[in-house]
Amino acid sequence: MRLSVLLIAALAAGAAGIVSCNDAKTTTETATSQPEASQPIPHDSLVKRGGYLVATIGCDDCHSPKTMGPQGPQLDMERRLSGYPSDRPVAKADRGVLQTGYILMGGDLTSSVGPWGMSFAANLTSDSTGIGSWTEDQFLTAMRKGKFKGLETNRDLLPPMPWQNFKNLTDDDLKAIFAYLKSTKPVHNVVPEPKAPNQL
Repeated sequence: MRLSVLLIAALAAGAAGIVSCNDAKTTTETATSQPEASQPIPHDSLVKRGGYLVATIGCDDCHSPKTMGPQGPQLDMERRLSGYPSDRPVAKADRGVLQTGYILMGGDLTSSVGPWGMSFAANLTSDSTGIGSWTEDQFLTAMRKGKFKGLETNRDLLPPMPWQNFKNLTDDDLKAIFAYLKSTKPVHNVVPEPKAPNQL
């Protein structure tokens, strides 16, 4: 009798060990079969995420011309993200205001004047006058290092472009923004060259 109780206890312990090993194996298999965060995101999801980011982090504030609507300035959707309109005359800056330490913004925020001179918001649409011919690496260089057109040898991006903030976005977020911008309606618009302080 005592032998059969010991035998049953040994068999029960063995069965419990086998079950726990199988559970551990299943847990390990489940853990290793989970997708990693660095796996490629489907293009449609990337564009959707990029559209969300562009709409919420303020790209339209400076890069989209505005029209006056019933509630004040509103986005000109026909020219959305196309930068400072090339058919608009460049206003003269009041240098007296600048000497008091102020920075001036154009009426629709697509141009600005400060100690750096006068700068104009770039065309971000998929047109060749925008970022249509850019590579993803160029976009990452522009956003991470603040280089004009994303080329290492080019001048620095001028204020008020807040690339110092955007450089902190994840690679996935920056790639999503780029994918979205490349999907936008192309708007042909050659933005004026910036003016140095002595040209104001």
